[in-house]
Amino acid sequence: MTHRVAVPAEKLPEPGQRALFEFTDYSLALFNVDGQLYAIDDSCPHQGASLCGGQLQGRAIQCCAHGLRFDLASGYLLNSTRLKVVTYPVEWVDGQAFIVIVPEESRP
Repeated sequence: MTHRVAVPAEKLPEPGQRALFEFTDYSLALFNVDGQLYAIDDSCPHQGASLCGGQLQGRAIQCCAHGLRFDLASGYLLNSTRLKVVTYPVEWVDGQAFIVIVPEESRP
């Protein structure tokens, strides 16, 4: 079942910044790139390293462990469609940001 997680105002990252969210079943990284919010799993699909602390270059995040770079919008490894980090939509409702958690079986 799809559900939305409210992003507390104090955890909303400023442009160029990021925030880490840990829930019972999820660890998500939220990035603000020029005012656009992107949410992804914090775990690199290669070997599970945290992506939140990686180097942010525009819309690309670089894994600290092995240097793999992922597009925050699509989740795909740059220049490839063979490896992908899970992405989550971010919605705004009445000035409040929400990360939309989509069940694995419903993801595209």
